[in-house]
Amino acid sequence: MKASVVKCLLAGAAVCMQCSIQAQPLVEEVRSPNVTGIKLYKKTDQLLYPILRLGETEGMELHFDDINNSSRSYFYTYVLCNADWTMANVSNMDYIKGFTQTRLNQFRFSSATQSKYVHYGATLPAANSMPSRAGNYLLKVYEGGDTAKLLFSKRFLVVNQKATVSARMQQPFAPEYFLTHQKILINLNLGNQDIMNPAKELKVMVMQNNRWDNARMLSNPTFIRGRTFEYSDEQQLVFEAGKEWRWLDLRSFRLQSDRVASVNYNVQPFDVRIRPDTIRSPIRYAFYADINGRYAVSHIENINPWWQGDIGKVHFTFLPQNGEIPNEYNVYLFGEMTQYQLNEQTRMKWNDNLQAYETSILLKNGYYNYCYVTVPKKNPSALPSMKPTEGSIWETENDYRVLVYYTPFGSRTDELVGISELNSRVFMTGN
Repeated sequence: MKASVVKCLLAGAAVCMQCSIQAQPLVEEVRSPNVTGIKLYKKTDQLLYPILRLGETEGMELHFDDINNSSRSYFYTYVLCNADWTMANVSNMDYIKGFTQTRLNQFRFSSATQSKYVHYGATLPAANSMPSRAGNYLLKVYEGGDTAKLLFSKRFLVVNQKATVSARMQQPFAPEYFLTHQKILINLNLGNQDIMNPAKELKVMVMQNNRWDNARMLSNPTFIRGRTFEYSDEQQLVFEAGKEWRWLDLRSFRLQSDRVASVNYNVQPFDVRIRPDTIRSPIRYAFYADINGRYAVSHIENINPWWQGDIGKVHFTFLPQNGEIPNEYNVYLFGEMTQYQLNEQTRMKWNDNLQAYETSILLKNGYYNYCYVTVPKKNPSALPSMKPTEGSIWETENDYRVLVYYTPFGSRTDELVGISELNSRVFMTGN
């Protein structure tokens, strides 16, 4: 075989491999076992999702801790993604105005704590490194200027509001969803923008409680009335309602809340035992205020919880009712405190002696929401479900966010042009 032919074949294989890699969705992940307490949020409020207006500077805050307790050279960059979180087929010079990577210069050693760590913080985006297009972005933090040495990644959004979006919640009509799920209805109008092929030019994403694992993508509107597009699909726009999230107050390890069973102060990090949790699915639904799976770093004794908060190894115990949950399911600890990750660290391990599931994670002083979810062992890619462990009642209070993406003919990126947010309780009679 001629050398020129071999070169062509190798080049073609390389292109195919690159396309295959680019076609994979980019996910949030934590690769370093030494990094904990990762928070990326809209500036001034830890409970707000990181969403920027196009051109907005210093609109987000990033915080994380390194338990190595020695300062390191960490950098960050942004990756522009399509609506489905596959990498956009453009150069980073096309969507980052200024430096394509920036060093994290703000760090501080822990103070007035038993735990030893280095806290890193940043206000993003810096004026010299700005996202220049609206869309989905992945923030990557890595060591030594080498993107292969990834510590973690977090998603955020940049919006250029052009569309008028309205959404509301209703109880589903289908009998299999009627008592346990919630349905979202969406109306969308792009004003004077001519949409010739909505199936290709428009994409609508719906999120529940800031989660991406169960987000729904729609490309075809159910109805088109003039310039208004309506989305009301009974299958794609129906979400498991779950129940109000469990809570855990760890704002002090010394002044223990009633959810804490014991704290061992003689080890580092502190060994914190939480009172056992039981199955809630048979329990009648009762509304109480929660923060829908999120958490907030906080301390009731020190001034600044970011570097004056202690870190504990927190042990969770889940007691199934009438024995173990069927063997065909894995049980996971779930919430923002686990970065919504389903992995070996968050998987609950069965303890035959205690007849209970157990796991432990590192948590900083703060207030936490969490729950337990199940996933079939034979189908690990299935959506996690709260029904066997927590129950699911359609009246449950949940937050929803509708994202609208516009891809004009010839464009290589999906532009985020509309956002609408709603709370399910607003649409319930008498609330």
